[in-house]
Amino acid sequence: MLPEARRLAAVDEANLVLDHAGQVNVFLVAGLLAPGGFVGPDGSPDLTALRACLRGRITTLPQLRKVAVAAGRRHRWVEVQPDLGHHIRLAGAVDGLAGFEEMCGELMNVPLGLDRPLWQILVVPGAAVGAVGVVLRIHHAVADGMAAAGIIQRLFDPVVSRGTPTEVPAVHAAPKARPRDVRHVLGRIRYGLRRIRITLSGREVGPTVLLGELGLHRGVVFLDAGLAALEGHVRPLGATVNDALLAAVAAGYRAVLSAAGERIPARLPVSVPVALLRRGTAGNQVGVMLVRLPLGDVEPDVRVRLIAEQTREEKARAREQGTLEFMRGPIGARIMERVGRRQHLVAGFVTNVPGPAGGFRLAGAPVVALWPVAVLAANVRLGVAAVSYAGRLRCGIHFDAENVPGAIFARAMGEELAHLGA
Repeated sequence: MLPEARRLAAVDEANLVLDHAGQVNVFLVAGLLAPGGFVGPDGSPDLTALRACLRGRITTLPQLRKVAVAAGRRHRWVEVQPDLGHHIRLAGAVDGLAGFEEMCGELMNVPLGLDRPLWQILVVPGAAVGAVGVVLRIHHAVADGMAAAGIIQRLFDPVVSRGTPTEVPAVHAAPKARPRDVRHVLGRIRYGLRRIRITLSGREVGPTVLLGELGLHRGVVFLDAGLAALEGHVRPLGATVNDALLAAVAAGYRAVLSAAGERIPARLPVSVPVALLRRGTAGNQVGVMLVRLPLGDVEPDVRVRLIAEQTREEKARAREQGTLEFMRGPIGARIMERVGRRQHLVAGFVTNVPGPAGGFRLAGAPVVALWPVAVLAANVRLGVAAVSYAGRLRCGIHFDAENVPGAIFARAMGEELAHLGA
């Protein structure tokens, strides 16, 4: 161990608070690997070769070489030499993509021990015909979605083709704001207080199958859609791919509520992370916006326009305000944890991280598909994560399998994505 240990940033400490039995604060990236490199022609993986390839890269990634060690009521990062035999392992074989999805759902309930660096890579035989599965899990105290994308970029090799960018897009600063006078500062304070009040007492969602105590079993379904067609359809509407994703999610929620025999509200609020300009050493630098998804019986293009009208304004406001007030430190996170068990402010979580235009290889094996799976927190029973990868929008739907019909949600969401990409 190094003699010096750095205290966790307050926002990263807050993410340790949110990790406990029944709520494992670890997100997951699942992929499919074609034969090549450490994956033999018959699909058999050589883990010795994989570990040898990644060993040197891990030495350049301090996020993967640190342990959160208790120091009083807080924690400090202490650097260690990770045991790659533990962190990079062969999992049991699964039965095709459905079995791979089931395994990923089960993993969302499996904690990462605090006595080791907070990450894991699993190689999964049988995940698809002619392909091996791979799962990367990273604790949220180590990285948010954008930081995790950066880690993946450095662990994997880009597939370079002429004119194709491979780097994950950076988060750029918003246009330079005017000098912050007293009125500007007071306005931010007022808005922050309003967000605190809404978080504590907001009740925009009535009783619904989408909220409640989570069961013991989680489900995961993977979806994807062509990025170029999706963007080509929605850009003339004044919308983005993220707006199209939210519109497809709205269709999924509408289908689930209908199947449950519930009244379909005109709007359903969801929480959407917004990447902030990276500053300092914190692994989590993300704001949040509240988007009220229109669930009424409207045409998909109308739904996209209605969502775009909200996100244009709310995204800028979220970046201006910064990290959600209750997630700026462990005390606020403990309050939010208690409030979250009974909250009726949001019905779900939706996150979208930009990825590379090209593809990746892992130790020489082509990564032919990649899907993210985000954490379910508080009493929220369904969430969607997406990443752009190799010309596709790849989506992971994570749900409480005991209470929410995830297959119905996925079918409706997929149909909406297909329409918007037509």
